[in-house]
Amino acid sequence: MLRKFMRIGWLFVALALFITPAAAAGQAGPGQKAVLLQAEGPLTSSMVNYIDRGISRAEADRAALVILQLDTPGGEIGQMQEIIQRIRRSQVPVVVYVGPPGAMAASAGTLITLAGHASAMAPETMIGAASPVGGSGEDIGETMASKVKETMKALARDLAADRSADAIRLAEESIDEARAASAHEAYEIGLVDYIASSPEDLLAQLDGAEVNLQGETVVLRTSGLALEVVPPTVIEQVLQFLTNPNVVFLLLTIGVQAILIELSNPGGWIAGVIGVSALALAVYGLGVLPVNWFGLIFIILAFVLFAFELATPTHGALSVAGVISFIIGALVLFNSARLPGFPPVSVPLVVGTGAILALSFSIIVGYAVRSMRAPARMGKQALIGQRGQVREPLDPLGSVHVAGELWTAEVIDEAVSLPAGTPIEVVAVEGLRLKVRPLRGASDHHSTGF
Repeated sequence: MLRKFMRIGWLFVALALFITPAAAAGQAGPGQKAVLLQAEGPLTSSMVNYIDRGISRAEADRAALVILQLDTPGGEIGQMQEIIQRIRRSQVPVVVYVGPPGAMAASAGTLITLAGHASAMAPETMIGAASPVGGSGEDIGETMASKVKETMKALARDLAADRSADAIRLAEESIDEARAASAHEAYEIGLVDYIASSPEDLLAQLDGAEVNLQGETVVLRTSGLALEVVPPTVIEQVLQFLTNPNVVFLLLTIGVQAILIELSNPGGWIAGVIGVSALALAVYGLGVLPVNWFGLIFIILAFVLFAFELATPTHGALSVAGVISFIIGALVLFNSARLPGFPPVSVPLVVGTGAILALSFSIIVGYAVRSMRAPARMGKQALIGQRGQVREPLDPLGSVHVAGELWTAEVIDEAVSLPAGTPIEVVAVEGLRLKVRPLRGASDHHSTGF
């Protein structure tokens, strides 16, 4: 039965992966549609794959153009370069649109915007603040910073070569001085070509515009184009979702907890599978997010203390120390390394999770202590209190079925006879004979001797 449900589950996953992108396919013919890609969040490998897949689809469908709607705080330079290269070698014009209102094209997003064959911003958006920083949000060394900045400035000058001198200057200052600009500021100096309130508004403004596509001038005919949204697949959505530190924190907590349960009770594969899966997803998220790895030491120490509490109960002392270490570790891991656009982990979530862990471990430890203090019962003594059923009538001798075996038994009240099927309870053991009595309520059906 379990295997059957697993097969059904995998079938639904496969359908979600393959049907979700296909469901968005439009019916417009070649050159009669514009493809809209919506890239939101920090640059990740899943975003790179999504943009590559969307542009490839537009090329295969011979779409009129691609609108890449961008809202990102930035990311790794390597992933930025992959996106820029894919845009520049596209056979379909790609217009980078910073939107919707409130969005940003910060850091690496600035250069991606400049890489578009045309660019636009929604009102109340920003662009810039492209100074390079380390993977955990820290400042990098002066020599390394100078090298990286000069490389990015050269790329910015190349991408903005057809723009005004003020636009090139702003692009360089965004790298040198982390300068940022609003949509209207960027438009006024020519850093972007349009201000549009929506992708539909952008299509209306693009009609008749000329763009340079791989050395050739292409006139955009966007009037009346159907706008087709290409959504990310389920896997791409999940991987992008893992850039939320609160999600990664919960996965890390669940994963380690499940592994501890599996180690303490070997053989129950469910906890092990859940633990390994959660940790694998958490590791991916930690590889994307700006984190301070020193905090991971405190989290590991917390679960070590919890494990010691289970092995050698100390009436909660180690559990309290573990909770404190757990909270400190989570806050250091996620909140001491910050980059613009990346949210911090929720402090109430961390404290609440620590309290739940402390409560669960106190309950487990309480059961362990009570089981250790309980007197050991072995052999015949273990039969006392067991319940069973009469097999051969007791009058007063007969046989009963107790603990999976047949025993010779005798009723403690010789004046009472018990017919077959009567529920009984063992009250004493004499040699190989059990002393039993009827369970409460069963004696009403007994026949009484004289």
